[in-house]
Amino acid sequence: MKIIERIKKDGISLRTVYIWMVVVAMIITGLMIYSTFRLTSTFADMSEATDEYISLDKAAYELMDASDYLTEKVQCFTLDGNMEYLNDYFTEAFITNRRENAIARMSKNPESATALAHLKEAMEASKSLMDREYYAMKLVIEAKGYTDYPEILKNHEISREDAALDPDEKMKLAAEMVLGEEYYRQKDVIRSNMKESLHELETLTRNEERGSVSNMRAEIRVGRFIILLQGFSILFMVWLTSRLGIKPILKAVDKIKEDNPLPEMGANEFRYLARTYNKMYSVYKKSVAKLNYKASHDELTGVYNRAGYDLLLSSIDLNFTFMLLIDVDDFKSINDTYGHEEGDRVLEKVADTLTGYFRSDDYICRIGGDEFVVFMVHAGEAQSKLIESKIKQINIELANKDDDLADTSISVGIAHGSQAKDPASMFKQADKALYETKRKGKSGYTFYTV
Repeated sequence: MKIIERIKKDGISLRTVYIWMVVVAMIITGLMIYSTFRLTSTFADMSEATDEYISLDKAAYELMDASDYLTEKVQCFTLDGNMEYLNDYFTEAFITNRRENAIARMSKNPESATALAHLKEAMEASKSLMDREYYAMKLVIEAKGYTDYPEILKNHEISREDAALDPDEKMKLAAEMVLGEEYYRQKDVIRSNMKESLHELETLTRNEERGSVSNMRAEIRVGRFIILLQGFSILFMVWLTSRLGIKPILKAVDKIKEDNPLPEMGANEFRYLARTYNKMYSVYKKSVAKLNYKASHDELTGVYNRAGYDLLLSSIDLNFTFMLLIDVDDFKSINDTYGHEEGDRVLEKVADTLTGYFRSDDYICRIGGDEFVVFMVHAGEAQSKLIESKIKQINIELANKDDDLADTSISVGIAHGSQAKDPASMFKQADKALYETKRKGKSGYTFYTV
């Protein structure tokens, strides 16, 4: 009775209430830390699975990059016989060993056995393709009369019929072996196995992420229950509610001004609002990125448009870049004779063919009508013969009538940035070269010379 009378007289001691609240808060906090630890552990598992996929995906691409590198070097060697390309080829094949390293990296993950099997098939196809490349290189060596070359090629014999060819014919045969349709058919086998390997990796990672997400949802439910318990203790401490409410709101205002996602902190209701806002923020950012893509890419062909072309001019090192100014021959006649729908299909075919024959590092732009530009980056003037070969192959493929499209070919004017003082003069040089190609009868190419 004395205690009740004392409370009525003096009130409840805030210190006593605070001590009990601290005890309750410590218990609840301990439970929250444990739940957070479990949640963090689950998230770490999902993050680790994602990192593993990225690592394996990178390893798979390394094999394709190495194969493409070998292709580029052997093609360059068969075109001009420069021994530097041969040395680069065998350095990659037997010293750098990116293909073998990719296989070894994926072999460390027992769950990626199916993806590894496809990658090994790609590797076998790449090695099989090397036999063809060795033969082509041996033809060039015979044609050039080289005596100092890798031992593996010395044991690689060519047929009597080919050995009897004169040097020019041997060079021509060598180029056909690594630039012809059969060669690229074998390359497609490698790419097909690569795609299957990447598909298996994606499926494996998606399954692991689903399991992690399921565990994470269970941990979140536990965390929400603990937060509810904590809510009862907050009712005794009004000042704490202001800290949990006002402080997050002030931080959220700052984040909105900075155009950043909201931090998920404070009361459960505020966290829900922050998550909802962050979802809308993510959708908004993706929409902006999509609009930026549409602004810089041609809707019909999917290559860069004029705006993208102007942007590339400001970011590419033109001193090590070829500009190929391309015009579709007699395109107006195609439109007038077969209609604009047929003309659009021709433009799509030209864009797809250019994309197939140039590297993924190169940039292809449609700058208006039937006019295209290709920026072949990281390229010196010594690669002129490679460009010539690509253009010839492109015109051969465009002449293919399997798709029932109108006869198509391209005329090309080529300039190198090292000969131009600025982008405008480089374009003028390519345009002059294109005019010369048209004057000579179209369906060909001309390099600008000073």
